[in-house]
Amino acid sequence: MSIITILLPIFFVFGVGYLAQRFLKLETRVLSNLALYVLVPLLVFRTFYEQEIDSSYGYLSIYMLGLCFALIGLVSILSKIYGYTESERCGLVLSSAFMNNGNYGTPLVLFLFGTVGMETAIVLMVLQQLLMSTLGVYYAAKGSPDHDGIKAALRAVRKMPMVYGAIVGLLFQWLHIPLGTIRDGVDLIADAAIPVIMVTLGMQLANIRLRAIDWRKLSTALSLKLMIAPLIATGIVVLMPLDPLTKQIMIIMAATPTAANTTMYAIQFHTEPQNVSSATLVSTLSSLVTMPVVIYLATTFV
Repeated sequence: MSIITILLPIFFVFGVGYLAQRFLKLETRVLSNLALYVLVPLLVFRTFYEQEIDSSYGYLSIYMLGLCFALIGLVSILSKIYGYTESERCGLVLSSAFMNNGNYGTPLVLFLFGTVGMETAIVLMVLQQLLMSTLGVYYAAKGSPDHDGIKAALRAVRKMPMVYGAIVGLLFQWLHIPLGTIRDGVDLIADAAIPVIMVTLGMQLANIRLRAIDWRKLSTALSLKLMIAPLIATGIVVLMPLDPLTKQIMIIMAATPTAANTTMYAIQFHTEPQNVSSATLVSTLSSLVTMPVVIYLATTFV
């Protein structure tokens, strides 16, 4: 019951964003850009400014790459079996290989474990954004009629502000540059990041329309994202020399729904946008059922 009570405030905030968008018809891109280019970079800056780099960062990177490529490999195998086109395969990759650990996972970790788990969650968020802005953009562009994968991915990486936030935070830490009273301003903006990105996700979900759903593709994406992904994650992290809390966060993050950014990529590059957006919406709603199970198993047996 306590797990449900943890999820309810999160979905309440999503719901506020959803209702605000349905009734007010706000420009979601403005709020999304505010979070992406202002709030989150300062949140990432603060994390990397405060936290020293150690060997756990390497393990987190291995985990993220291993999980992503394992899911892409499974998608490729299933696409061969089902006879999917390259565009359909790329759309399925976008629907199942990238987790929503920004809008969903990081707030969830905050509710579950408090600030003690936020450092790990934010590092995973940065790594996931790097993967989405490289591999995610690559597959979105690869499945499009223009097929501009590598160039589009490189352009996207150069525009990722949270990466620069991490770099600047590390430089400030290594050079021992004090923030002084500016630190209070950084804290105010950084603390606003999580609520804003949660509301933004609710607004983005309100813009998704379910039409002509391909149920086989959707069920495949949901199975891979919500059930297979945490199993793969468990297999990866169980042998890593990390503390139990970090392992639990990694497994829980793997069970988060389809990343909202992949919907934007799919729409931008015309790569199965209907199927990808459907996977984002339905996986987010379905996680109300699957996430409590994953949280219970991860926190009980890991």
